[in-house]
Amino acid sequence: MRKVWAVIGATFLFSIVAIGARPFGLMKDFQRSAARDEKHSVDVQHLVRDYLLHVPAEMPGNRPAPLVVVFHGGGGHGWNMPGFTRFDELADEQGFLVAYPDSLKGHWNDGRGQSDADDIGFARALIDAIAERHAIDPRRIYATGISNGGFFANRLACDLADRIAAIASVAATMPRPLDTTCKPSRPISVLYIQGTEDPLVPISGGRVGFGIGQGRGENLSLNDSAQFWREHDAISSPPSVDDLPDRVDDGTHIHRKAWVGSQAEVIVFTIEGGGHTWPGGPQYLPKWIVGRTSQNLDATRTIWEFFKPLSLP
Repeated sequence: MRKVWAVIGATFLFSIVAIGARPFGLMKDFQRSAARDEKHSVDVQHLVRDYLLHVPAEMPGNRPAPLVVVFHGGGGHGWNMPGFTRFDELADEQGFLVAYPDSLKGHWNDGRGQSDADDIGFARALIDAIAERHAIDPRRIYATGISNGGFFANRLACDLADRIAAIASVAATMPRPLDTTCKPSRPISVLYIQGTEDPLVPISGGRVGFGIGQGRGENLSLNDSAQFWREHDAISSPPSVDDLPDRVDDGTHIHRKAWVGSQAEVIVFTIEGGGHTWPGGPQYLPKWIVGRTSQNLDATRTIWEFFKPLSLP
């Protein structure tokens, strides 16, 4: 009986917490980080949609600044993400703005049927609202996220390539059936960061979730997702392949593949031994629930270094 309840408890945690919410012990830290950011809202089809915005105290001269939009995981909130990713600190250092939007009812409409909200419209409205208040560079707007937020970043690459210069997806690949309907208006650069031991989003593709919580649709494998974007971006050259040196001995190793074309690039970081986590971030739930958080890669800085040279044509 104890084993049965252990399985039920683990399934419950997987299905409602691990995809985006944070344990109570870390919530104060996340709230403290979010408190430094501005709270705003926009109207989307008569619905008020909220987001946090971080604006560095010192912007780089009079030049328009890049904007990075960070999408939380399923069940999470925008206020989770400043402390979870530490994007604010990097934005202060590098001189870009960061937005942390909130989904409706905890889930983004990423193509898996988890939401029917007009999140593409929300993304457009959010960008427009920020551009009214701040001098952002319209050619350097980027999207990233974890889990449900990472799946949604893939949808943005499909449906909002006229506004988004590049995307990065953490603990998420291409969701099904988005791959059958995705028709981006141009080549777009894509970065994936995925753990080999992710218990919710299988790196080999399949059903998303855990146990009885596997009603969250399906995903393409990491390899098939990268191939999808290489084909769309017309990249035929072989990849460069690297194994990054271990910075710490935490049971994880980083493998990098990079395909570079004439108009876009596709980069894949495979976290050997990594779980459903943000590399370089906190171990927000025990390893037996979400897997291991690698400290051999700083996902936030890696994503920004990928975004930094890229812009809309």
